[in-house]
Amino acid sequence: MVELDDLALVERVRAGDVAAFEPLVERYRHRVYRLARNVLRDSEEALDVAQEAFIRAFQALPTFRGQSAFYTWLFRITLNVASDRARQRAARGRAFGTERVEEDEWDRALVDPGDGPDTSAARAEERRRIARALESLPTHHRAIIMLSDLEGLSYREIAEVLGIPMGTVMSRLHNARKRLRAALGPLLILVLTLLSVVAMTAAAEAQQVVSFGTRVVLASDTPPPPGMRLVPEGPDERLESFLPKLRRIFRYKEYTSLERYRAEVPIGTTQRWPVPGDRQLEVTPEAAAGGAVRFQVRLTRGNLTELTTHIRAQEGSPAVIGGPRHADGVLIIIVWPNPNP
Repeated sequence: MVELDDLALVERVRAGDVAAFEPLVERYRHRVYRLARNVLRDSEEALDVAQEAFIRAFQALPTFRGQSAFYTWLFRITLNVASDRARQRAARGRAFGTERVEEDEWDRALVDPGDGPDTSAARAEERRRIARALESLPTHHRAIIMLSDLEGLSYREIAEVLGIPMGTVMSRLHNARKRLRAALGPLLILVLTLLSVVAMTAAAEAQQVVSFGTRVVLASDTPPPPGMRLVPEGPDERLESFLPKLRRIFRYKEYTSLERYRAEVPIGTTQRWPVPGDRQLEVTPEAAAGGAVRFQVRLTRGNLTELTTHIRAQEGSPAVIGGPRHADGVLIIIVWPNPNP
């Protein structure tokens, strides 16, 4: 299948083919997330910002004139959303008298298990100095270093992303590196190493594989009608063990398993399955840490999105989502990481 370029996909979306926006999301989601994360230094907030950036981009497509590349336009939206989020976080911190705690990842990024305690401590201190130096830069200086040294954008592309003249890009980049040089001296060379490690870490996260199972259950006050397809047929021990929680949450009398699916996919890969009522279920693992997995779950019926949400689940503690009405009850979606549903 021939891969369409960005502008061709944009034109298809404008013509009413909403599904044509999905390849654009797949193409740039990792870079958008990485850019947001480098501004915010927070993985969870970066995921939220990435989602909002794509939503804003979709809504603003009628205003995109193609005078710049789609991805530079998208990066500009991402930086605007991330900057807004950073200002909101700073305002909350001032209101409650809190300070942001630096992430441990800066200390873990370049650790060599073979180093002795003294060497490891010295390198950890160097990394803390680098992190503090980057953090001390104004947001516009930090952003321009990330776009240049991490994303590899040209002066012209950075100018399009930030909406500033190319001469200003060159000046800001020079001044940002000058400030880092003053703060770090000989350590400046490690900044580029650190940025490349961050990029490789984001790529490694993107390749992390997650196993999970999804169950679609009909909750109602009456038994399922004759002829309704049930999965699995016969006794369902796993569902039986989970019924007390379902009854406590939804307060229906009957719970019938209609579909169950399993998947083992890299982080960021969307699985799509049919659901009763001519629906389609989309489940995307977005991040995994400490045995917990964050998912995006979306249920559609034709062009109508009936449900979209982000949930966190872990083995032994599945996520439960109440869905739309179906037959004489409602659909319930259950997601288990590392499944045996």
